[in-house]
Amino acid sequence: MSDAGARRPKSGLGRGLNALLGDVAQDEREAKDAPTRGAVRLIPVSAIAPHPDQPRRHFDEAALDELAASISERGLIQPIIVRPHGHDYQIVAGERRWRAAQRARLHEVPVVVRDYSDSETLQIALLENIQRQDLNAIEEARAYQRLIDEFGHTQDALARAVHKSRSHVANLLRLLDLPEDVQSRVVEGTLTMGHARAMIGADDPGALADQVVAQGLSVRQTEKLASQGKRGTRDSGETRSEPRRVAPASTGSADIEALERQLADLLGLRVHISFNDDGRGSITLDYSSLEQLDMVCQRLSGERI
Repeated sequence: MSDAGARRPKSGLGRGLNALLGDVAQDEREAKDAPTRGAVRLIPVSAIAPHPDQPRRHFDEAALDELAASISERGLIQPIIVRPHGHDYQIVAGERRWRAAQRARLHEVPVVVRDYSDSETLQIALLENIQRQDLNAIEEARAYQRLIDEFGHTQDALARAVHKSRSHVANLLRLLDLPEDVQSRVVEGTLTMGHARAMIGADDPGALADQVVAQGLSVRQTEKLASQGKRGTRDSGETRSEPRRVAPASTGSADIEALERQLADLLGLRVHISFNDDGRGSITLDYSSLEQLDMVCQRLSGERI
């Protein structure tokens, strides 16, 4: 029996997150290093279907076109991980590549076939997207929440699996406390994670989001406005009927702290910024494992994870 048809033993829900992701990473490494061996097979694009619970709902059209152009020129280098599904196959990891391959008008794509269970397939789909930074903040938060609710994983375990800090996971989960209309703005890209996080606990996050978008406010300005709204409510016993305009953010430690939070949101690690009166300073990134260090290096060098 060929490697493609081999069935790797599974132990169900008890398998660790890193073990699941390790399987996928190993499959992709072996396929990339030995594309002519039996581990990879070519199957028709039409015989592959996406996973219905794929956590990623928003696909950037321009990014897909760019990937499709690259595939047209060089082919699909990295195989798609699939599992048998009826008479055809279902995507475990690589839906973005599959979509781009269709745009590139490929008739067949390279795949690695593995016999993952339903629970393993969903967990891999969630984690693979998080690791590859293919999700916006809300989609990533919902993915974490599903892994916690449906599979009993802890925030610490999730943070280790995706090589991010536990505080990053916790901050993302807090975004799910925001109203749906505010979450939708984050999905659409009109609000950043930093803006959304500043609105948590605000008197009227929806109205604040409208003002932030209309005035093009920074994260620091949003934090100040949310804080003013809370103070005004406590002082007067009622909510303001109309949000106040805020002045441009001033320089100082508060702005440095806001910048630290923005960078932490981007990298998923704790960030410390120190500076001198002459404008010079340093940025320190805290990591807890060599995997996290490798992840940071890949992001800073522009490589895909």
